[in-house]
Parts: sequence; C-alpha cells; structure tokens
Amino acid sequence: MPEGRIVKALAGFYYVSYEGNVFQCRGRGNFRKRKISPLVGDWVEFESSSPTDGYILDIFERKNELVRPPIANIDQALLVFSAVEPAFAPVLLDRFLVHIEHNYIHPVIVVSKMDLISSEKERLKIEDYISLYRNIGYEVIPTSTKTEADLTHFHELFKDKVTVFAGQSGVGKSSLLNLINPELKLETNEISSHLGRGKHTTRHVELIPFGEGLVADTPGFSSLDFNGIGQETLSNLFPEMERRLDGCKFRGCSHTSEPKCAVKEALAAAEIDQERYDHYVSFLQEIKDQKRRY
Repeated sequence: MPEGRIVKALAGFYYVSYEGNVFQCRGRGNFRKRKISPLVGDWVEFESSSPTDGYILDIFERKNELVRPPIANIDQALLVFSAVEPAFAPVLLDRFLVHIEHNYIHPVIVVSKMDLISSEKERLKIEDYISLYRNIGYEVIPTSTKTEADLTHFHELFKDKVTVFAGQSGVGKSSLLNLINPELKLETNEISSHLGRGKHTTRHVELIPFGEGLVADTPGFSSLDFNGIGQETLSNLFPEMERRLDGCKFRGCSHTSEPKCAVKEALAAAEIDQERYDHYVSFLQEIKDQKRRY
C-alpha cells in the first residue's frame, strides 16, 4: 500500500500527498472507535482507486502533535517577534518557547523590523535580548523590512522540513514569507490570503510547498495555556535551567525557596537572566493555579 503525508484536512476529507500527486481520502470507520483522528502532517498508509476516492488505512506514529492548531510531525517553529511596532514581548516569547520545547519542536527566533528602531537606547535593548537568547542556545535571526535578511539562510532553514509560524499579530510574518518567496504575494497580516478565504470561511490547516520544504498555513497557536506541562517538568523547558538541575540538592527542586539550589546560585551569579527566571516563576504559579482549578 502507498504511504503519503496528509497536507490538508477539510469537511471530513483528508488530502494525502504521494509522489507529487494529492489524493482525496476518507478515514477508516474504526478510527473513530479507536479514538484516533488523522491530523495534517500525519504519515499514513492509504488506498485509492482514483484521485478523489481513497481511504486512509493506518496512521504512523507521530513524533509530536499540537492541539491548536491541529497538526502533527512538525520539525521547527519560526517565532517571529518584532523589535518595534508592536514592541518586543519577551514574556510572550518565553511562553511560546516553553510550548515549543514541550512538543520537541526546534525553535528559530526571528526578530523583525530591526530597521524601524528609532533610538540607540532601544537598539541596545533589542541587541541585548538577541545576545541573551543566543547565549542560551537558541538560533536568532534579526531581519529588516527591506531585503536585509539572509535569504539563502532562510531557504536552507525550510529545506526538507515542516515549519509552523507563530508570533504576535502584525510582526511581519507575511512580509517575511513574501520576502523569501515573492510568488506567494501574501497580503500583509494575512498569511492565508493566497487561499482566497473570506472572513467567514471555515479555517483549516494546510501544508503548502515552500522552497524545498512545507509551511503550515495556519493563524498560529491559538492556545498557550500550560495544559499537559507539570510543575516538576517546567524547568526542563528552560535550557539554561535544565543544564543545572543535577546540581540541586533536592530532587524535584522548584528553584524558588529550596536551599542549595543550583539554579538560584546561577541566578545570583548572573549566569541566568533575572527576567527569564521571573517568567519561569510566573508560569509555575499559573500551572499551580490551573491544577487547583481542576
């Protein structure tokens, strides 16, 4: 049986890409009994008598999946945050990073609109953030509204990968995609405008060919709560903390009030950024409050 990838799900049909062609398929009836729902990005086994009449027979194991947007087997997330207009939002970026790390997705941070920074003070502040995240180990790519971005590097980034975009509204996601691939001709602030969707049309996730890879056509993450992330695992999702966990005296250390905590010692020595640590404490409290509610 042929094996392909679901590139679109719409109105009960799954569109499977196989050897350059797309086959419209339905899911097997027993998927519902087994409480399995095919997702865009799934690798599947299918059979088809024609391009519009096929059935998905089996879904292969996923390496990751997101609930909102509903998509599986993502390789990387481009987290696009603007330097200005809107202002750089480190707490939101850290929230995104926690979710990306939790789902074993490789994050790439893009800082857009660098050329629109109006003051030297603001430029130094943004450059400090760029240095901070790079020192933690994240890839950070500063871009401008012009053609300053290293487009060759972007094309390499997308090669053979499934990429999802995320970030604040108005940060320049569509502008960046247009810059990399002018044929898309996307309207600003509307990544999915090339599909001709009206305001009241049902939204769906689709993988579109982009360079030598695939980009998820989706409005991005619509849910950023911490469901599924435990208090004891949150620090694992902060790489600069995760590297120090073995140095804590107590197993299951929350890195807040315990003695002989390697994370707190690194914080005192300015080896861990205070703002990032504050975000960690805030997220930890949110998880505790969430647990109490349920």
